[in-house]
Amino acid sequence: MQSIRRIAYVALLLGFAQVVFGAIVRITGSGMGCGDHWPDCYGAFTPAHNAPSLLVEISHRYGAAALSIAIIALVAITWTKRRELGVAGSGGALRPSLLAILLVIVAALFGAVTVKLALNPFVVVTHLAIAMSLVAVLVVVVVRSGGFGAGSVPARYARTFRSGWAAVGLTFLALVFGALTANTPGAAVACQGFPLCRVIAEHGTPLTIQVTHRIIALLLLGHLTGIFFGVRKREESRAVRNAASISLSLVLLQIVVAAAMVELQLPPGLRSLHQAVGTALWISVVALTALASGAAETTDIERIVYESPSRGEFATPEGVST
Repeated sequence: MQSIRRIAYVALLLGFAQVVFGAIVRITGSGMGCGDHWPDCYGAFTPAHNAPSLLVEISHRYGAAALSIAIIALVAITWTKRRELGVAGSGGALRPSLLAILLVIVAALFGAVTVKLALNPFVVVTHLAIAMSLVAVLVVVVVRSGGFGAGSVPARYARTFRSGWAAVGLTFLALVFGALTANTPGAAVACQGFPLCRVIAEHGTPLTIQVTHRIIALLLLGHLTGIFFGVRKREESRAVRNAASISLSLVLLQIVVAAAMVELQLPPGLRSLHQAVGTALWISVVALTALASGAAETTDIERIVYESPSRGEFATPEGVST
């Protein structure tokens, strides 16, 4: 499992970097840096000229290639270890690894469509949604291989698991509407001021998208606050509590960054940071949900202990030494 976990961590890190760098491509206006050529760049994978937009765009493509290689390696190692405990089956790392390679292919194809359609906003948003789905699947692989402290989670926490799924849904909606806000003409500047619109520069669809994005973000803040206090009240495992704390901290940071971004008239640096924090939030919320599902690396002895009918009567409470 350790080798699977290590490669999964590498793939997740590359996936995170790829999403963030994709935002840099958009913010710097480098999306057509290679023209309508794909996967090459003006007929070559190492083009001779060094225009800034070309360098940014082709670096993004190099990152996609590195991510693809990491996922292929992940599938290879999980397949070779499929007979080991916890690798195959409904709670193992094999199935999400296979899904990851499917998603990376779909993401690459949508990348080509995005270029061919000259950055159509809805195609760009769909491309981001697929990329975020890929990142989520990689998080699941990490957790199912014992990462993020999954080995310390003894069983499923049903209430947190259900709440986690709701948080995943809200976060995904926030990401999608954030992408729509960034890519729909006029939406980013439609509502000027935070948290209320002091100036409405655009009406109609752009304003609706921007305001909906803010409402979803505030709903997510309230929901994650409830999860944070809930997991502590129920004294759930440290890994779950940490994931809830990180998720709440990141959504608070994201709102602060969003407020600064709006008030300072959308500086590129803060726009990139907004994407980075949003992606980190997505990872933490998915990790929280995956951890609460109880999908952890366990041995046969551990399973016997946790499934024993007498465990509740004789087990030592967490954090109490004998």
